[in-house]
Amino acid sequence: MSESLARLQLKPAQLRLILRIAETGRLQQAASACGMTQPAASRMLAETERQLGAPLFLRAPTGMAPTEIGTAVIRRARTILREMGNMAADVTALRGGHAGAVHVGAVTGPAVGYLVPAIREIKHEMPEADITVDVMPSRDLLQHLTAGEMDFALARILPEFDSRDFEILPMRDEKVAFCTRAGHPLARAPMVTLTELGEYEWIMQQRGAPIREATLEAFASVGLPEPRNIVSSASIVFTMAYLAESNAVASVSEEVGLLLRRAPVGAGFALLECQREIRVAPYFLLNLRRRPLSQLAQRVRARVIEKTGLAPA
Repeated sequence: MSESLARLQLKPAQLRLILRIAETGRLQQAASACGMTQPAASRMLAETERQLGAPLFLRAPTGMAPTEIGTAVIRRARTILREMGNMAADVTALRGGHAGAVHVGAVTGPAVGYLVPAIREIKHEMPEADITVDVMPSRDLLQHLTAGEMDFALARILPEFDSRDFEILPMRDEKVAFCTRAGHPLARAPMVTLTELGEYEWIMQQRGAPIREATLEAFASVGLPEPRNIVSSASIVFTMAYLAESNAVASVSEEVGLLLRRAPVGAGFALLECQREIRVAPYFLLNLRRRPLSQLAQRVRARVIEKTGLAPA
């Protein structure tokens, strides 16, 4: 590392300007968003690029696009400003007697099974707690987690991520459930087979999603081809709407299936009893080693672990 880079200290105003340029693609709009004149923004950008020793944006008549170095700086700037914002929010919350903020994520099953009851209890105890929850595939969760945008996540570890970056607590596997509308031709059958199910339309997550892959592997394991008629969607709202209007079968986690079947949601849905039990690889509770959890994040994490019935880490 050069001596100049070792001493590099960019100011928050510089980082905010970089982010606004990346968002708008225009220096004038970025300057306005930052409450600056365009000449002042131009000078600040030039000084930032001089400090870094490389251009951050390509200038063209159509706008400004980040260079490879610019993309790396933008990613770090976003994390730094978010951390500064979180620090300010935490200080304000603590001074005001509030609980602070926490951002967590999960794949669908544990989001329904564990995050919902854990967060309900936390909010009952601390109504002012600022809790944000994202439900998405493991790859997206790990990207947000490694970028410092989440406090912890319930996700599967993927090979493109270094597991040494995380504190890891093994959780549970997921059981796959088959959900239909209540009036589906198979809804009243005491037991169904994969052969019967293969003839129907299906709703599944995109290829590569664990529940979809486990479902397709179950068909292959008994010598059946995968269903020919599949709609791909990760949206539970879309899945509910589609099931309600068709004879499709949805492959979902058991927690989601039970949620759809139970009142008040479940008036129009049913779970099929399948001869073959299908399970998905376990997920984990993950947080970054390099990023200590706030007091609120620790409380939410502990409550989630309590809901699973596992011993605390």
